[in-house]
Amino acid sequence: MFELLLCSMFTILPDFLVRRYVQGKRIGKELTLFSVWYELRYGITACAILTLSLVTLIFYFHPSTTNVSSFFRTITILPEKDGRVVEVYVDNDDDVDAGDPLFRLDNRVEREAVAMAEQRIAEIRAQMDVARADIAVAEGNVEQARGAYNQVRDELKVKSDLLSRGTNAVSRREVERLEVSLTTRQGGLNAAEASLNVIKTKLDSLLPAQLANAQAALRSAEADLSKTVVRAGVKGNIQQFALQVGDFVSPILRPAGILIPERDGETIFLAGFNQISTQVVKTGVITEVTCASLPFEIIPMVVIDVQPVIAAGQFRPSDQLLDITERAKPGTFLVKMVPLYPESIADVPLGSKCAGNAYTNTHDQLENPDIGTGEWLFLHMVQTVGVVHALLLRVQALLLPIQTLVLTGH
Repeated sequence: MFELLLCSMFTILPDFLVRRYVQGKRIGKELTLFSVWYELRYGITACAILTLSLVTLIFYFHPSTTNVSSFFRTITILPEKDGRVVEVYVDNDDDVDAGDPLFRLDNRVEREAVAMAEQRIAEIRAQMDVARADIAVAEGNVEQARGAYNQVRDELKVKSDLLSRGTNAVSRREVERLEVSLTTRQGGLNAAEASLNVIKTKLDSLLPAQLANAQAALRSAEADLSKTVVRAGVKGNIQQFALQVGDFVSPILRPAGILIPERDGETIFLAGFNQISTQVVKTGVITEVTCASLPFEIIPMVVIDVQPVIAAGQFRPSDQLLDITERAKPGTFLVKMVPLYPESIADVPLGSKCAGNAYTNTHDQLENPDIGTGEWLFLHMVQTVGVVHALLLRVQALLLPIQTLVLTGH
């Protein structure tokens, strides 16, 4: 409507002035409701053409969208395992820090597993103490077997020497008995040394491996025990949390609530513009938005990123062929924006529904010394008509409360 009124001032109004004051045609006489369409045909036709051209120019070079919002992340409060709640530490709408406990599940089985793992570690350490004592006993047995072996060996050596000299003090039968005894003592010494090696191997390798396995089992049991206490992963606010003692929660079937993380860093607004504006809306373009949660306010923003793909063209492998007619509705391309002045969105809740305009900037092109006169006039016109769209956004901001609270009900 504003574009039509503006264009009529340059087309219909001059045509009427010519008819009235140059040709002397009067309203109600020559100019009636039935003849005005013929008498002002040039002005009306020019007005229609100019209005359509102006609207097209404005909406192409200064596109608008009603799909603007500041999305935020939410974290579902879930336990890592099924369980029944025995303690609740927070209430709905509480602020929590990272690591704060939220609720605790029944942990009797986990505590028993920890106690069994600790008992197993104590048992293995006791076995290691016993093995150290067994080493001392085995070393004594080795020394005893070695002494007996040396005694028989020395006696055999003496008597074998006497027998070889032909003396009658030693008989061959006695020497043979000593040889058999020496072999027996050698076997006893080998058995004592093998027993010592077995105990040392058990103390140095087997029991440490069993101890490490038991300690790993203890850590696993303690980890399972810690999972029974659900904690906040980040700092934020608890919402939709109505958990009570006795409730059963599950990571698949029933979550406990939602944690909304605290704002960290710059708030980013996402906007969806029509595909026809792809060549206009670029990184660095200045935009303006007005939000339903902050009426009568215009928030200046700047585009920081443009998504390189359009979601409507996405497909994934399946057992059905893609029918292109299912994608007949054109999708929008996603634009990321941040406020030029961060304090301007302090009162805008995250997730607010907003509308916005993007404005084409032709200053860089106008600074080109080789620009032609026609192009110079066109670029200036592009810059000028942006004021019309900016005015329309401000009118929309003024009418939004009326439209929401009066015309559409509340």
